[in-house]
This record gives sequence, C-alpha cells and structure tokens, in this order.
Amino acid sequence: MKKAVPFLIVLFIGYYVLQDPSGAAAQAGDAAGGLWGLTTQLFDALIDFFDAL
Repeated sequence: MKKAVPFLIVLFIGYYVLQDPSGAAAQAGDAAGGLWGLTTQLFDALIDFFDAL
C-alpha cells in the first residue's frame, strides 16, 4: 500500500499535465511564486533578528 501512494500521485499529476497543460503551468508558477515569497520573508526575519542582536 505504501508503494502505491507515490505511484498514484505521479499518475494523477501526469494525467493533469496531459489534460490541462496551461493549468498545470499556472499552478506550478503560482507555487514557485509562493515559495519565493516565503523564502524572502524568512531571510527578512533573519536579518531583522540579527540586527536586533
């Protein structure tokens, strides 16, 4: 069962990419943008923390 879950996830993502490539690209772009936003927030917080020391 544990080996089937990753296979099913990859299968679902592959099906989604083939059925709606522009939607998958938009989702990937949104995810990358969100990850970049979180990364910049983290570094801003670290800079503020070390400045406070």
